[in-house]
Amino acid sequence: MMLVTILGLPCFNLCMTTLLVFSLMITFLSQTGTEAAATYLYHECNTTTFTANSTYQSNLNRLLASLTSNATSSTGFYNTTASSLNSVDTVYGLFLCRGDVSTEVCQDCVSSATKDVVERCSKEKDAVAWYEYCMLRYANQYFFSSMVTDPGIYMWNTINITEPSRFDQLVRTTMNDMASGISKVGSASKKFGTKEANFTALQTLYTLGQCTPDLSGFDCSSCLQRAIASLPGCCGGKQGGRVLFPSCNVRFEVYPFYQSSNTSAPTPSTPPVIVPPPPGSVTTSKGKDQISTVTIIAIVIPISLLILLFVAGYCFLISRRARKKYDAIQEENGANDITTVESLQFDLATIEIATNKFSDDNKLGEGGFGAVYKGILPNGQEIAVKRLSRSSGQGKEEFKTEIILVAKLHHRNLVRLLGFCLQGEENILVYEFVSNKSLDYFLYDPASQKRLDWSSRYNIIGGIARGLLYLHEDSRLRIIHRDLKASNVLLDGDMNAKISDFGMAKIFGVDQTQGNTNRVVGTYGYMAPEYAMHGQFSVKSDVYSFGVLILEIISGKKVSSFCQSNGEDDLFSYAWKHWTNGTPLKVLDPNLENSYSRDQVVRCLHVGVLSVQDDPADRPTMASIVFMLNSQSASFPSPLRQPSYFLHSRTEEKPLSELESDQSTTSKSTPLSVNEASISELYPR
Repeated sequence: MMLVTILGLPCFNLCMTTLLVFSLMITFLSQTGTEAAATYLYHECNTTTFTANSTYQSNLNRLLASLTSNATSSTGFYNTTASSLNSVDTVYGLFLCRGDVSTEVCQDCVSSATKDVVERCSKEKDAVAWYEYCMLRYANQYFFSSMVTDPGIYMWNTINITEPSRFDQLVRTTMNDMASGISKVGSASKKFGTKEANFTALQTLYTLGQCTPDLSGFDCSSCLQRAIASLPGCCGGKQGGRVLFPSCNVRFEVYPFYQSSNTSAPTPSTPPVIVPPPPGSVTTSKGKDQISTVTIIAIVIPISLLILLFVAGYCFLISRRARKKYDAIQEENGANDITTVESLQFDLATIEIATNKFSDDNKLGEGGFGAVYKGILPNGQEIAVKRLSRSSGQGKEEFKTEIILVAKLHHRNLVRLLGFCLQGEENILVYEFVSNKSLDYFLYDPASQKRLDWSSRYNIIGGIARGLLYLHEDSRLRIIHRDLKASNVLLDGDMNAKISDFGMAKIFGVDQTQGNTNRVVGTYGYMAPEYAMHGQFSVKSDVYSFGVLILEIISGKKVSSFCQSNGEDDLFSYAWKHWTNGTPLKVLDPNLENSYSRDQVVRCLHVGVLSVQDDPADRPTMASIVFMLNSQSASFPSPLRQPSYFLHSRTEEKPLSELESDQSTTSKSTPLSVNEASISELYPR
């Protein structure tokens, strides 16, 4: 029997499990093996709903029909979009079939899944559902090529293994070898693999792993490693277990549950989710000794009913106590939050070896909270280690908050948190290493500016926009960055933008649109007027900072030093003058010469001037901005007023954690100089 855990919280109910076992036994005895291809495992729907007979429902129906019709693909994977004139009602969806099953089984599973999921999530816009041989997912936000591990489903076999320590070690090494091979395959190939290993003379370990093929090799590897890291917590010492994420999944058993070739699906003996087949039970006997189905049912039904009555009584007695315990855990104030990322914890000794004991030769930079070092793990992976100084303004709570926040964010345009270390007096965050430093290194340095051609700049603008859209609307949390600037945008080897440094970020509630604080954090020149002057922040505060970034990227000039270098009043006035005069190309960095697209430059300048409007209501949302940047024919609103640029006279204070209240308390202020000043200047590469 398999047990299920969602996001690490127990959700096993003996009564419901017994009912499920009973129903699956009857289903197995009465239906064909093909129907077993759609054996349901679990699903999750979000809370955003659509109305019946709406445009969204029509698009969803068309998308599900398209998925079903394309389930004959030999890759076992397909993603598509269904949209109408109203882009708000666009639906994105995909299916992924297990890599060893035949196209017939894949098609049966997808066809059944598209009917089943709309019954389980009848009004919700986002859904993900897992079945034995396929996974189906759709949403009203773009999620393709993004690594996602939330929600996470954990299942395990209740039978214990002999020599659990040695077995768990074998599972870990075998899984890691398998994952390494999967992440190295090309983008056009199935990201699927299996691997076997001998545990004893009579027992063999069978492992399987798979990613959605649209992931990069790095994202696939990261997803599989997170899944493998979760196995000891859910399935340690067990004969079987699996972890199901939206972007990848892993499984191990002590019996062969997959085909050595992908010509056909495994023939099920019993439903593999609930009762793993014992050795030798994959085939059935034939001939005169075969027991009839009627006889089997006559035996199974009375026994199952007796077990059901017993378990129902037991469940009734323990349900209240279990509910109270669960509620108590949920209500604890932050004490257990960090357990959601325990699998990401690094040992201090490992980090010291990786950074050569925090050698100055490995230092990448230093900011208000501490230094950042480059490191190399034993497996050769490059990392960036953010080591908080003991006297830093970011204390234990801010540190813990950044872990919880960043660990839940997975997007190609955000710097990824790989782990952390809380040991002794050390507070350390481990990030992915981003090789090309930060945007300001290229943008403001005359020697490096020429490396940023217009194609790179346009791609960077789009990447920042998609990252902010994810923070504001597409992640499970609504997050205001509050310190978006060129030095907090890192560039990878392909010059793709990654937003970094979430030490000042603020988490919003689902229905919250604006917050107030008496402790303003951020950087001069990038802070929105309503935030700098009145402490009011919202998603439009980040839009303002993004608008400043666009103007800097187009012009190649720093907003706070533009007037000194150009003799103009300020960058905003300069951009507005050429926008209204119909000479937008004069804003362009002279280093770009003729290597630009006039249409793209005009669109970017349009977005930039709109985004730095003084009134937050006049600024577009990030969703509108992403649409504007990618549309070549649609008409957009014109900027209403010339934006004002001023040196903020308000004082700034030390940053709050993301868990601060909406109305924070007043504390002592420390005035800043006229030059650009920032609370945090870290470079977590």
